[in-house]
Amino acid sequence: MRVLARRLSISTLSLAVAVATFGSPARAAANPYTAAQACSNDFGGSWTQVSDGHRSITDSGTKVGDVYLMYNSATGYNCVATLKAVAVGSTTGVAARLRVEGSSWVTDSGNYKYYAAIQRSARGACVMYEGEVMNFTMWFSNGRNAWGNCG
Repeated sequence: MRVLARRLSISTLSLAVAVATFGSPARAAANPYTAAQACSNDFGGSWTQVSDGHRSITDSGTKVGDVYLMYNSATGYNCVATLKAVAVGSTTGVAARLRVEGSSWVTDSGNYKYYAAIQRSARGACVMYEGEVMNFTMWFSNGRNAWGNCG
């Protein structure tokens, strides 16, 4: 009986250490970056979120990320930043896409810890944007696939 109690105690302690060390999948770390910080880190300058410039990316109702359309009034550039809400701090798939009227989609896609970001000049043109986040083995996306934020 003493051996069984000891094994149970060790198993319980091991489980508690594993949960404390690795965390629960339902409790992900918060992303330390904002969209403005992501654009500024990658491209410099000051960035502001545009009207209609945010979409949540979900997997069956659970948020896995956010995609933002940002604007730098000094340069006339738009930046799309996709921030991960899952596997934050681990290198997993994330993508940011931007299309300026009159040109093709441009993409920053890879295995990143926190975000993906892309920028292009959009002075005098309309834009579309999209973000994708990989959750386990599947990609989930959201964005605006209609022209907007013309200027």
